[in-house]
Amino acid sequence: MSTAEPPQSANSASVGGSERRAPRAWGDHARATGPSLIVHVVYRFAVGGLENGLVNLINRLPPKRWRHAVVSLTSVDAQFAERVARDDVQFVALGKGEGHAIHLYPRLFRLFRSLAPRIVHTRNLAALEAAVPAWLARVPVRIHGEHGRDIDDLDGTSVRRRRVRRAFAPFVTRYVAVSPDLAQYLEGEVKIARSRVQQIWNGVDTETFVPRVGARRPVAGCPFDAAQHWLIGSVGRFDPVKDHATLARAFVSLVANRPALRSRARLVLVGDGATRRDVESILAQAGVADCAWFAGERHDVAHVMQGLDCFVLPSLAEGVSNTILEAMASGLPVVATRVGANAQLVVDGHTGRLVPASAHDAMARSIEGYMNDEASVREHGRNARAVVERRFSLDAMVDGYDDLYGRLCAGASLAGTRASLSPSRIDA
Repeated sequence: MSTAEPPQSANSASVGGSERRAPRAWGDHARATGPSLIVHVVYRFAVGGLENGLVNLINRLPPKRWRHAVVSLTSVDAQFAERVARDDVQFVALGKGEGHAIHLYPRLFRLFRSLAPRIVHTRNLAALEAAVPAWLARVPVRIHGEHGRDIDDLDGTSVRRRRVRRAFAPFVTRYVAVSPDLAQYLEGEVKIARSRVQQIWNGVDTETFVPRVGARRPVAGCPFDAAQHWLIGSVGRFDPVKDHATLARAFVSLVANRPALRSRARLVLVGDGATRRDVESILAQAGVADCAWFAGERHDVAHVMQGLDCFVLPSLAEGVSNTILEAMASGLPVVATRVGANAQLVVDGHTGRLVPASAHDAMARSIEGYMNDEASVREHGRNARAVVERRFSLDAMVDGYDDLYGRLCAGASLAGTRASLSPSRIDA
């Protein structure tokens, strides 16, 4: 087996302005062997921010350098998989149930041995343990990405989860954190050496997500009048950590305290999931169910964004929210909770408003402020688009991963037979 300690100089705080380049050794290797395979391991492959980012990455990485396979520990949504534009990507669903994935190790081992990838890239804690069969299968580079937090560990204080991450750390070559706070968590709480952690911002497709030109466009299927109603929108799966209930309560507060707004304010919720019924109940009990539209899962989110007046993200925890970036790229002001990297995406008073998590009254006041100040809506929307173009482009994200993959493969190639069959050293 050939394994290599990660290069000691890679601890980037940003990838903005990076160039797609390969070290000479890796360029020679790619020319000699053709594009190398990356196996991406996720818990599930269906509609979601993490998964959408993976689709963008697969579609944009240079095909002359990289091939791809996607392994889902649970299931693959065939319709969502159609978003992958390349026709050479293999999808594998392992049908995992509840509990530990150790019973999948033999299957993963055989799969990795059969595919012989240069890189296995796992994402989030649920997929982390796939690094073990990848190491056993002698995959040269094992990367793990941290993309956000779960409802049962919102602030990263769970001792058990820190111990689990640390236990698997010897099998990981390099970590990628999508936000500075997640990078700090890995270094400070999990005790991963700084040299093994790289931060790469999520990126948004600024050619697909663009501000509307002229009057607001009707959203296909939406029951509300584009000319008369002011649309408050949110996009995301209905999951406890996304806290749609707070947005529903904020909307109820908005129309209850300002009856004059009831004729204008409308709520558009895109997505589906376990908490949808609870949110529907909150609105129905307040007598405003007719003012809300549950759009379900949509494959035209860019079109939906152009039909909104304001975007709201009520999450209890976030990594780097793709939907915030999409809303900003669409020229919308954003009201978001001050969690995760939201405060590094949304500049309070410049591109949007930040409110405390679970604070529905503060959220309602921020939305009302925009409803009563169209000049701020336009100004903050323009500012948001400019920030995305400057700091959070999809090209910058892809460049960051392309560079990281190339450097790590070059390191593994140069190590050759010098590396021994042992996990990467874990630094205290």
